[in-house]
Amino acid sequence: MKSLRYNLIVLLFLGLGGLIPLSDTNFLCGADPTDGFTYVPLTEANYVIQKPYDIPVEQRYSYVNGTHKFWVYADDKAHDPGSLTQPRTELRVTGLDYSSGVWQFEGHAFVPNGTSGQTIVQIHGAAHGNTTILLRIFEGNMRYYSSDIVAKNLYDKWFRLNLIHDVNKGKLKVFIDGKFKFHIHDQGPGDLYFKCGVYAAPRNISYYMESRWRDIKLYKML
Repeated sequence: MKSLRYNLIVLLFLGLGGLIPLSDTNFLCGADPTDGFTYVPLTEANYVIQKPYDIPVEQRYSYVNGTHKFWVYADDKAHDPGSLTQPRTELRVTGLDYSSGVWQFEGHAFVPNGTSGQTIVQIHGAAHGNTTILLRIFEGNMRYYSSDIVAKNLYDKWFRLNLIHDVNKGKLKVFIDGKFKFHIHDQGPGDLYFKCGVYAAPRNISYYMESRWRDIKLYKML
């Protein structure tokens, strides 16, 4: 069965004039996005919680029964007194910054109805700008920054998100519940790292913003 499936992919590849590299056909054949990757263990030492600088962490973040809960208000302060950025409560993965190779973030996310305008996952760092990618929730739909729609109708349900970054090729891919949803070129190389939680967009945000995460994992292609 696997041989037959591979042959069909090759035929499709040839029929498309070779437009899709065979290394990128996992979203065509239904393979898991983590296939071919090696799991990178995370510990508490790899987690740094960024939150409004003037309040205790427990007022904007909790971790109960394996679930990280992040919330923030539109009039909260930034994470640092000298920062002019929007309010956030995010988990910054530290100690695993990268500048080359193929890396993948995976996690199961939940965004409650009524919260809108929050970045729930990002890759920080780029040659052009501060971030490589921001994935935001507006009215239940996931967008690339505030433009292209990545996935729809994500409120009030757990969904699995996989974000793959091939630094050397400058490519990004997004999978939701194991299905390929979006791809785009990155913003150039840099000191790169993953973050998840809530980070308010510059505009069109709800007063209260929240996301929950569990089973956060990193992978690397060796």
